[in-house]
Amino acid sequence: MTGLEHRLYQQPWPEGEYRFFQLGFLVDDITEAAGRWARVFGVGPFHVMPVFDAPTMYRGTETSIRAQVAVAQAGPVQIELIRQYCDTPSVYRDWTRNGAASLHQLATVTPDYEGTKARYEAQGYQIEAENMSPKMRVAYVDTSADFGFYTEVVEQTPGFLANLGRISRSSAGWDGTDPVRQLGERGRARD
Repeated sequence: MTGLEHRLYQQPWPEGEYRFFQLGFLVDDITEAAGRWARVFGVGPFHVMPVFDAPTMYRGTETSIRAQVAVAQAGPVQIELIRQYCDTPSVYRDWTRNGAASLHQLATVTPDYEGTKARYEAQGYQIEAENMSPKMRVAYVDTSADFGFYTEVVEQTPGFLANLGRISRSSAGWDGTDPVRQLGERGRARD
């Protein structure tokens, strides 16, 4: 695959599984944070997913968390805002933020989910949490000691890529109106 050319890039994208597509931030109020991102940075519209329960493996223990996310495209990177609604220990709940919005993770999408996880583990990093949903596999690699954030590994699936495309198209054509959009039950972005 050739590097992606863009006027902002001084070099092509790295080859292989080293492309980050998303920055994830923990917030206390999804709607307020999305509105602030739109006002301050001109990023939007934010697509606010319904609150969901996610079966999770966290530090070797099966559990479930109740959370919500909102996403918007900001040029070549997606911004994800995350809020956890329960006190269950998780990669979100255990992250120290001092009450402010905080960078939590950089995400990469991979067609080789198991191989990518194994590559991080071979370098000495632990898989702290993993989504247990059969629809989409996601792992959180604890790279925080070296980099100050988790690395999120997302399995590349046609449905996930299609939703990323819808979010990107919606943001590319955004005229500044309706900056925070509540999505329906299925949580799919509209073009």
